[in-house]
Amino acid sequence: MASDDRTACSGPTAPLADPTNPPAGPTGPTSPTSPTDPLADPNSPQAAPTDPTAPLATRSERHARALAHVRALDHARALAHALAAADHGLAVIPLTSGKLPAVRSPHRADGDAASAGHAQCRGECGRPGHGIHDATAEPAAVRALFAAAPWATGYGIACGTPPRHLIGVDLDIKGRTDGTAALRELARAHGFAVPLTVTVLTPGGGRHLWFTGPPGREVPNAVGRPAPGIDIRGAGGYLVGPGSYTPRGTYRLSPTGPSWPPAPVPAALLDLVAAPPPTANRRPPPRRPAPALPDPGARLVDFVRNSRAGHRNDRLFWAACRAYESGAGDELAPALLEAALRTGLPAREARATIASAARTTAASPAARRRDRSAAPRNDAWRSPRSW
Repeated sequence: MASDDRTACSGPTAPLADPTNPPAGPTGPTSPTSPTDPLADPNSPQAAPTDPTAPLATRSERHARALAHVRALDHARALAHALAAADHGLAVIPLTSGKLPAVRSPHRADGDAASAGHAQCRGECGRPGHGIHDATAEPAAVRALFAAAPWATGYGIACGTPPRHLIGVDLDIKGRTDGTAALRELARAHGFAVPLTVTVLTPGGGRHLWFTGPPGREVPNAVGRPAPGIDIRGAGGYLVGPGSYTPRGTYRLSPTGPSWPPAPVPAALLDLVAAPPPTANRRPPPRRPAPALPDPGARLVDFVRNSRAGHRNDRLFWAACRAYESGAGDELAPALLEAALRTGLPAREARATIASAARTTAASPAARRRDRSAAPRNDAWRSPRSW
């Protein structure tokens, strides 16, 4: 375990940790060569038993006690960091060295027939052991959770909860996937700058960027979105907090970024990672009945309505010319416009096309003959033959 872990700080405006001040043990630092040092190598001359004929079990027990002491230090350090995070209003839970919720479910040993119903329990039973639903910023509750999981060596910070509404952007570096480079590319493509914010360095070489979001916008958890190498931690998710120990190493605050507070999430980035806003629960406006059209007019409207991309403008122009030539242009223009809009043609373009057809048919008979001969032809559809 590295020796530059950050110590927990107190006070509402204090940073989460100080990277230059490693924490001392409960009884102060000890000499690494002292025969009383519980962390000394059991195979070293200093740690060896006085009696060279001592059984191997004694060495094993000594080594086990040393490991237990190390785990206790990791547990105490994680608790101190978790309390510092809670002091900033962040809800936390204890984590195992595998980064999973450490408090075991209270329902796993239930043998009654009703235990199947506990699968949907989110803490309503009043007992701890419900993962992220246990997250709290109350110091006494945080201590109780850690007391229930003495094997915890880290802590998780709940995302999406008030008052911070934390959003975590997890940038992974695996093989050819570089989340940091992907975020820079997104920033260039969508015109936003990535602000300096609280940044946690992961043992695997990646980093977690912390942002605060607006209370009315839900951000879901996502993997590989909005780009490969970028994971999002939002509502219902958590970030591994700085000071957490795992077999791969310790999570640490970046010394080049601010310690507190997290920066607001850029609006363009929020649009990329947030859930789409819920549609208003409104009744669609009643559709007006289509006016009774003469049979040729109905066929012209159907001709436009069945247009495909790449032929929508040509079909609309051709049908509008025929409508104006027949003298029913003004009557059919609204129905032709509606049919064109249904195909996806922009309203401004559709109106301009119909107006152009009206001007064209008002020209000389020779121009009208040229327009008729220029009707669009495609093997996928046929022009109406009779009106």
